[in-house]
Amino acid sequence: MLNIDPVLLLMQFVVMIGSLSIHEAAHAWSANRLGDNTARLLGRLTINPVAHVDIFGTIVLPLISIFSNLPIIGYAKPVPVNTGNLGGDWRRKFMLIAAAGPASNLVIAFVGALVFRVLGGFEAMTDRYSLVAVANRVVELNVLLAIFNMLPVPMLDGGNVLAGLLKGQVAQLYDSLRPYGFLILYALLLTGVFATVVTPIYTVVVGWLL
Repeated sequence: MLNIDPVLLLMQFVVMIGSLSIHEAAHAWSANRLGDNTARLLGRLTINPVAHVDIFGTIVLPLISIFSNLPIIGYAKPVPVNTGNLGGDWRRKFMLIAAAGPASNLVIAFVGALVFRVLGGFEAMTDRYSLVAVANRVVELNVLLAIFNMLPVPMLDGGNVLAGLLKGQVAQLYDSLRPYGFLILYALLLTGVFATVVTPIYTVVVGWLL
């Protein structure tokens, strides 16, 4: 049975929900700026978690990750985008909208790293509940979320970016995989491919920030 610290678990959930809310708000903001106000009209242009929380992606999936001893990952309710409102160059704009979420996580990680350094860094981490420890977790979690979401899996932001780059039959074939996004994602997690691909990138980025 896992020895889980409820305080640390709550802290990680607060950080994750806040980070995911900003992530989705970034999608909504970029879509609105690029011509599609669908998300704004639906109340998604906000960092209020109530507008973004997905029961499975924001609560159940992180819990599964914890109890499976996997990296804590999750997602919020996808922001709806009407590509018909984006104009002629809609593919490029849709790619930018998709990339805005992971980009926001990297911005959060950078800000968290600044706070971490200002508070004294690793030398100041006297206990795991300190503010500097929270800043450390903000960095680690948001780097992981950014890399995770940029994986070229159809249901993730990276999949939407890749879909915008593909053309013709290749694009149609890739789009046909979209209903199986969850299965592909779990296969990557459970077979160790996720860790093999993500861990080196994660280690480099976190090492640079901290």
